[in-house]
Amino acid sequence: MAEAHQAVAFQFTVSPEGIDFQLSHAALKEIYLSGLRSWKKKFNQLRNGFVTGVYPASPSSWLFMVTAILVTQYSRLDPSMGMIEKIKEHLPVSDYLSDEGMDVLSATAFSTGLWLALIMTMRSILKMLLCYHGWMYEEHGKMSNTTKIWLALVKIFAGRKPMLYSYQASLPRLPVPALKDTVQRYLESIRPLTTDEEFQRMTGLARDFEQTLGPRLQWYLKLKSWWAPNYVSDWWEEYVYLRGRGPLMVNSNYYIMDFLYVTPTPIQAARAGNLVYAMMLYRRKLTQEEIKPMMIHGCLPMCSAQYERMFNTTRVPGLEGDTIKHLRDSKHIAVYHAGRFFRVSLYYNGKLLRPRELQAQFQSILGDPTPPSPGEEKLPALTAADRDPWARARNTYFQTGMNEQSLSLIDNAAFFVSLDTSEQGLREPNPGHSLDAYAKSLLHGRCCDRWFDKSFTLVVYRNGKSGINAEHSWADAPIVGHLWEYTIATDAFLLGYDANGNCKGDADPNIPPPQKLEWEIPQECEQVILQSFIVAQALARDVEFHIFTFKDFGKGLIKKCRTSPDSFIQLALQLAHFRDKGKFCLTYEASMTRLFREGRTETVRSCSIESCNFVKAMMDPTQDDNVRLRLFRVAAEKHQNLYRQAMTGAGIDRHLFCLYVVSKYLGFDSPFLREVLSEPWRLSTSQTPVQQLELFDLENHPDYISCGGGFGPVDDDGYGVSYIILGEDLINFHVSCKVSSQETDAHRFGLNIRKAMTDILALFQLNKRIPASGGQ
Repeated sequence: MAEAHQAVAFQFTVSPEGIDFQLSHAALKEIYLSGLRSWKKKFNQLRNGFVTGVYPASPSSWLFMVTAILVTQYSRLDPSMGMIEKIKEHLPVSDYLSDEGMDVLSATAFSTGLWLALIMTMRSILKMLLCYHGWMYEEHGKMSNTTKIWLALVKIFAGRKPMLYSYQASLPRLPVPALKDTVQRYLESIRPLTTDEEFQRMTGLARDFEQTLGPRLQWYLKLKSWWAPNYVSDWWEEYVYLRGRGPLMVNSNYYIMDFLYVTPTPIQAARAGNLVYAMMLYRRKLTQEEIKPMMIHGCLPMCSAQYERMFNTTRVPGLEGDTIKHLRDSKHIAVYHAGRFFRVSLYYNGKLLRPRELQAQFQSILGDPTPPSPGEEKLPALTAADRDPWARARNTYFQTGMNEQSLSLIDNAAFFVSLDTSEQGLREPNPGHSLDAYAKSLLHGRCCDRWFDKSFTLVVYRNGKSGINAEHSWADAPIVGHLWEYTIATDAFLLGYDANGNCKGDADPNIPPPQKLEWEIPQECEQVILQSFIVAQALARDVEFHIFTFKDFGKGLIKKCRTSPDSFIQLALQLAHFRDKGKFCLTYEASMTRLFREGRTETVRSCSIESCNFVKAMMDPTQDDNVRLRLFRVAAEKHQNLYRQAMTGAGIDRHLFCLYVVSKYLGFDSPFLREVLSEPWRLSTSQTPVQQLELFDLENHPDYISCGGGFGPVDDDGYGVSYIILGEDLINFHVSCKVSSQETDAHRFGLNIRKAMTDILALFQLNKRIPASGGQ
């Protein structure tokens, strides 16, 4: 422990001869290097904060401004129109400087004020420009003159070489949609899912809400939108995630898989060494804000706020609600293997451990024969089950002694690593079944070998395969996906392995071994752990996964249909679901709102009147393909418009959610909002975006493709579907559902998805005529 090193760095004994001082030079050196690293980090943070604070200008532009004003002063010109002289008259240091010094100081003060005013002006103009979303509604490949002028202005005012958080102050606030529009869009979304009588009843509730309670709640929301950076995100985090009392495992956490076809090395410790090192390189770039902000069309920035809590973060259980604990820095990781916990230091002599040195640390853990202490093996099950028992156990058994110290080391770790004792991945003789098992393992493992409270757990299997299990409250999947893309690309293409599969380089033999965490878990706590383990096991057994690769066609052929790949897949899911269950259902598709400050997600209600008309035509044998194709295009365009509305702040579900929160704060009960918020999402879908294409050379390395990620079903009788579009010819699907449901079957639904995809493509008759490429 670092605390132990510090404790023995300085010792003294009192004897008859006097006081004998004993100094540990090695410990003092470690303390010195630790402090030096901390001060360097603080300096970098101050520097980055200043650079970000003056963006889109740069510190050098201030020097240019001061120099230009001074030159004009000495040229007997006065660009300040007398303001420099007025500043000079009021300077408090007039008695200590010469007249020339006063001139320079007053000109510098004026230049600085002018420079800051220009920065604020540029930011205000950029913020106004970023409020324009007309470009999103234009046909792909056809840009209006208005959009061209707007795009040119954005490029002018957006600045150059932005850091990760450079655009945060320039992003617009998420607007509050008009109450009338939200109610109307809601009624439109439920029309195909209700009978005439049900629809009339909901219309009555909606209109009554719109005319009575709604305007009052709307006023409070608008007030919040003027005051807070985002009127949704803080309530979304608190009430959807942190106030939830159910298990995080399966219900909230999600997973991301490794390469589909390739395992860079079969040596578990070596793979863990490279991956952890790559993650620490990413953390260094994140701390120094060197990661480029995500941009649309190369110039439209998206919010970067969610990156802040990626590392050194854990979710702490509470009796009424959880909290997120985030540290500015952490110098170690927590590792779990075969029922034991270890602390692995990431630095030695002030330097980050190299991959081969990290491999040695992990190999030491794998070879450690020490058995788990009583209660230790299943301890992570507390994080897998209901939150209240975990909160009570934490307050009762983990507040003193070595339990407090060990738990603190886990909470304060940069992230959690699980060295899994099983083998996973795409394996013979049953590749399909092996992918299903791989997904289940990443999502819940053995229910006691993942620390579900950490921001993410890196899982490395015995055969070198890996993946991530991520906690959802602090950020959404694209943020963790960005980290994972960088990590596996750095591991495979930059770091690599030697001929024997070990990490490259040498290891310093003087690095101390990992520290095993010690626990004193009483029998009463063991009973709580066992009960949580039983609850988690039941939840895990009830989850069914079907992971499959769709190779018949991909984005390339879909674009030749002149339609959006996402709309194509979403309509295929609607058709597949109707074939699977014989009915339509409320459908959730996740969309991002990161075009706005602190934006997270919005819901696209993919089941629309237009999509239902298309599905009915596909199921009607009397309809011809021309009618079906026409209805498909109408439905696809409707879906695109719904997605655009969600991205531009005109979605309905976050607005309705916040209205509900305000009603609870005010003590009002709205039958309309109560019913809206209780409606089940029987089909929950999400696309996993590939964000850093430049990291993967699919032409020369076609096997180095990600398998994507997935999540558990949202409803007991529903499906969870995640998909990732890879290259031009491959789409990976992750389908989940509950085993206990009589309505669902993940493999059956997978077959229906395959058939729906091919049936829709057949409508375009691409084998007979191939239209000009287009699409969005």
